[in-house]
Amino acid sequence: MRIVDVREKVVPIASEIRNAYIDFSRMTVSVVALVTDVTRDGKPVIGYGFNSNGRYAPSGLLRERFIPRLKAAPAQSLLDDTGENFDPRRVWAILMQNEKPGGHGERSVAVGVLDMAVWDAVAKIAGLPLYRVLADRYRGGVARSRVFVYAAGGYYYPSKGLRALQDEMRGYLALGYSLVKMKIGGAPLAEDLRRIDSVLEVLERPDQLAVDANGRFDLDTAIAYAHALAPYGLRWLEEPGDPLDFALQAALAEHYPGAMATGENLFSVQDARNLIRYAGMNRDRDILQFDCALSYGLVEYLRILDMLKENGWSAQRCIPHGGHQLSLNMAAGLGLGGNESYPGIFQPFGGFADGIAVENGYVGLPEIPGIGFEAKKELCAVMEAMVE
Repeated sequence: MRIVDVREKVVPIASEIRNAYIDFSRMTVSVVALVTDVTRDGKPVIGYGFNSNGRYAPSGLLRERFIPRLKAAPAQSLLDDTGENFDPRRVWAILMQNEKPGGHGERSVAVGVLDMAVWDAVAKIAGLPLYRVLADRYRGGVARSRVFVYAAGGYYYPSKGLRALQDEMRGYLALGYSLVKMKIGGAPLAEDLRRIDSVLEVLERPDQLAVDANGRFDLDTAIAYAHALAPYGLRWLEEPGDPLDFALQAALAEHYPGAMATGENLFSVQDARNLIRYAGMNRDRDILQFDCALSYGLVEYLRILDMLKENGWSAQRCIPHGGHQLSLNMAAGLGLGGNESYPGIFQPFGGFADGIAVENGYVGLPEIPGIGFEAKKELCAVMEAMVE
């Protein structure tokens, strides 16, 4: 059993949207195809992976460093003890050979792309959906058939007014979502409050809305927003300050009584541990949004879950960023609190299996081997074109 080839392609996911920090006019992702010599139904098993939105394609790192390192590894070093499947932890260790501690930047994105492809291949070789593989290995076989998901949108669009914002949110509700999220921090506070008020007009309750500042605020601005938002009773206030400014996050907790969410831009178990230690996060209400596709993959995410358990945090407080099918499998198989979703944007990578609708805020998973990419026609076409 061995890896025959690893291919990488850069795919654009550009759009006119922007958040408080960046626009997405030049956004890209890396897609990889990990071709094995294992066959199923007369075809080689191929594991696929890609990185989440918000970080550009780490193509150079993949092509110059990590893919050559993986290809050069002895075949036996990548296998589990049975020799009948690949071992994601051993593959991860090979990828990280000769890498110094620290430096958890775009390197973590490149490794995360390959890690996703490895897990896809492992589940396909096992003949099971990935979420069932994870449940069998880490939760005594207990898996969820449905996962809570929320619709992330409410970006700043050119010439998009309040009525268009309301129509967007109505559209998410019509699709079956019960919780929506919108961007703040890309406009003055007074304008953002008008945008929030307009969205609340189409919702039944304020806790159906979360807001996301994408790390835009300094402490004074964050406090001003906290005081203005506290009376609303929103679901959560997300990433008010720089993701590594744990002192700001801790200080803000003294001014904002509601739930806060952060973590999507922390890329290692060490960063996650520092968040828990120093950022004043509340394990009873706050949300942790680590995205395995950006943070060294599922292998590292399992370490993060172990660290959280040691510190008294439940996996239920984890709702990953990214809106991709790997996190959906993790939520179902590892007992996470849910998953983000991007209806209509970042396609074809956003969204879940074709033909499985969101109902009352929950979505099911396809019963096919692997992560489930083959159940999403447009995404499958992009991936399969790499190996035709």
